[in-house]
Amino acid sequence: MITLLALLLTLSGATLIYLASSRQQLRMQPLPAPARGAGWLAIAAGVLCWWHVAGAGAGISAALTALMLAWVCLPYLAWWRITSSESSTP
Repeated sequence: MITLLALLLTLSGATLIYLASSRQQLRMQPLPAPARGAGWLAIAAGVLCWWHVAGAGAGISAALTALMLAWVCLPYLAWWRITSSESSTP
């Protein structure tokens, strides 16, 4: 159960940081600056949960892997959303 919590905290923190970026393409406007701080807090809590579940080395590696997964997938999700909306427009 803590593993699921660690994954959700890490992924939600990464998503908040991405959505607060000025270069994000999923929303019309980026989230306000406090969302970035909340994202970092969620990531820190996720790292602590990973650390508790898997130990120091494996926990940090798992957290970094989840962050990498989110930060690679989110731009592709934005690209897919933009191209699918353009193809559906007559």
